[in-house]
Amino acid sequence: MALSIAEREAFLAEPHIGSLAVARPDADRAPLVVPIWYVYQPGGDLWVVTAVDSVKARLLAGAGRFSLLAERVTPTIRYVSVEGAIVSTAPTTKDEMRTVAARYLPPAALEAYLELSAREYGPQQTVRMRPEHWLSADLGSI
Repeated sequence: MALSIAEREAFLAEPHIGSLAVARPDADRAPLVVPIWYVYQPGGDLWVVTAVDSVKARLLAGAGRFSLLAERVTPTIRYVSVEGAIVSTAPTTKDEMRTVAARYLPPAALEAYLELSAREYGPQQTVRMRPEHWLSADLGSI
């Protein structure tokens, strides 16, 4: 059964690992699909952080849009998929990095991760997408 607008937005706002998909320009290649941390608040833009020099960043810049799937399998199978245009790309701030990492890591691991990220991952960028198209379902009722 499809989720209501409020249900799908609330589900997407939970800290699921997303699957980001972005088109490749090569005719002989399928879209790039990678797991990613993301941030979303109901009614707002969805955003992700990625290395400035990554394949993902290059493809996002070229495509101008992407899709993201969030799913769970317990207590019921539920998913939300959103697709939309990129509305901004900017250098990631320390506050943005802290926000996204805090969604996924236990508090005791946060500072160590932020230090590791700053030291090892290079410059990051925040890519914001405005959801335009949604698909959703909860298969718990069947």
